[in-house]
Amino acid sequence: MSPVVIMGVAGCGKSSFAAALSQALGWQLIEGDEFHPPENVNKMRAGVPLTDDDRAGWLDVLANELVQRGPHAVLTCSALKKAYRDSLRQSVPALRFVHLDLTREQSIARVTQRPGHYFQPALVDSQFAALEKPVDEAGVFTADATQSIETIQVQVCAWLQSKECV
Repeated sequence: MSPVVIMGVAGCGKSSFAAALSQALGWQLIEGDEFHPPENVNKMRAGVPLTDDDRAGWLDVLANELVQRGPHAVLTCSALKKAYRDSLRQSVPALRFVHLDLTREQSIARVTQRPGHYFQPALVDSQFAALEKPVDEAGVFTADATQSIETIQVQVCAWLQSKECV
């Protein structure tokens, strides 16, 4: 077994799904947003997209959290670029990813419905501009984020139990 990263653009349901999955599996939940430094949060609150440099330190912290928590952890992290995913894989080589996929329009609609969250709807386009979908990457399962959490959970649990991803 190895930990799982729930990834995707803003509004795809990372936090909600990761909470449900970690509870179902009895694994530790690591909410990636809680580890953003104040500078990153302030930028996002102001509607300024994060750069690769902004994310580098954050990804290092998340990788360390994964190592410390061991194989039974579920992490939420946008992991938009392959380089970001590879950065996490350097610390946990067998790391698996669940990509919650949705359209730009669906993302904007969901982000707009999150009052009080620091991530501004104006940032959605920057997420899609940065997104490198994990097509043909080993250890990745892609789910339609518009499905119910229960439906995605059944799919992901079956995938996690399959021989190709254990």
